[in-house]
Amino acid sequence: MKNIKKILKGGHGNFMHYALAATFLFLLFILFKPGSNIFNWLDARREISRQEKLIREYGKELEELDARIDLLTSDRDTLEKFAREKFHLAAPGEDVFILEE
Repeated sequence: MKNIKKILKGGHGNFMHYALAATFLFLLFILFKPGSNIFNWLDARREISRQEKLIREYGKELEELDARIDLLTSDRDTLEKFAREKFHLAAPGEDVFILEE
C-alpha cells in the first residue's frame, strides 16, 4: 500500500492519475459499448437458464411418454382403454357416451 501511495505522490503522480483515469474509462467502454455490453451478456445468461429449464422439463415429459408407450405396447387392456377413450371406439352392441369438459 505504501508503494502505491509513493507512486501516486511521487514525481510521476500526474501521469499515474491520467493512467488510472484512462484505464477506468477503458473499462467503462468495454462494459457498456454498444453491441456487446454487460447488459447483453446478462440477458443472454438469463435466456440460457430459461432454455436449460425447458430442456429439463421436456426431458421429464419425454420420460413420461416413453413409460406410457411401454405400458401401451405391453398391456392389451391398457391399449384397449386408451383406444376407447382417445378414438371413441366401442365393441359391437355397446353404447358410447361422450362427455365434453
